[in-house]
Amino acid sequence: MTEPHFGEIAAALAGGDHERVLSLTDVVLAERPGDDAAHELRARALMALRRLDEAEAHAADAVRLDPDEIRYRELLADVLSLRGAHRDAAAEYGRLARNDPRQAAWTVAEARERLGAAQPEMSVEAAQRAVKLDPRNAQAQLALSRALARVGEARGALQAATLAAELLPGDAAARETLADASWLADRDGAAFAGYRSLARELGGEDRERVTRKARTLFRQRAGRVGKGLASIGPVFGLAFRNGWIAIPHEGPQ
Repeated sequence: MTEPHFGEIAAALAGGDHERVLSLTDVVLAERPGDDAAHELRARALMALRRLDEAEAHAADAVRLDPDEIRYRELLADVLSLRGAHRDAAAEYGRLARNDPRQAAWTVAEARERLGAAQPEMSVEAAQRAVKLDPRNAQAQLALSRALARVGEARGALQAATLAAELLPGDAAARETLADASWLADRDGAAFAGYRSLARELGGEDRERVTRKARTLFRQRAGRVGKGLASIGPVFGLAFRNGWIAIPHEGPQ
């Protein structure tokens, strides 16, 4: 069989024909096991197919063969993140960020992975570095808010979430982060209203998630009758989305 051209493999990957990428890279790697580009393309196809252990192995091979290629290290970090290896992913993103501190996206990614790895203090530090690079980077502000919330810093979390929501008007993730920070800061009415607005717009798992948060918040603040209503999920959801219930007492502003 004639060895495929790199462009042919890249075209198959771009076209979403991941099985063909695997077939073509089999041929290349049989002839040249040390072809770093083939390992990269194979890793990307495997990642798309969610065969993450294999994707990690080929991404790691690409990094081993050419440690200075940033694209390979970013690919490895992405695969580790998808696989749930958040601490290892954070280390890779952190290495990328140290090599080019101007790239805030990698620092934001490190902050996100540190949070996933149950390292909230390190997440705060990474997010603060990203915000320092660009205070109007909405993703950096979101990462900072989430990290500060995890360590219980309500005021800072609310400030960062407020700015992120201003920078990303209408963005659901920013609005949910703002509602979360409002709840932490005892602005329960604002949090409940934020969750209600999202529940009216979102569907599926996203609606269920924000409704669960609102239900927990309502149960914390409600009297006996309200707690009874909150105990019946479908009834609570209907009343919540239609605006028939509210937080009984607003916390201090």
